[in-house]
Amino acid sequence: MGDIPKIRKIQRLGSYRLRLWFAGGATGEWDFSDLARESGPMVTPFASPAYFDRVFLEDGALTWPNGFDWSPEALYADMAAAGALTFEAQEA
Repeated sequence: MGDIPKIRKIQRLGSYRLRLWFAGGATGEWDFSDLARESGPMVTPFASPAYFDRVFLEDGALTWPNGFDWSPEALYADMAAAGALTFEAQEA
């Protein structure tokens, strides 16, 4: 198995969408709007798009102020399976 994919940069696109740059050169956009329809104490705040936009990176994972985080490995796998990743040339 290769290195664990970590997210190195995010761009908020609105409407629960993010553009993500992974270490290793993969990049893509992903729709997280399913979070707004989930129930439970950790996901209830996501009913507000403004709360979703408070996302930040912690150790290469998407994280929110309430401690909710999204596994970069699972996200990478989901995005790859959906054909949502492209690969950029590595900087020299």
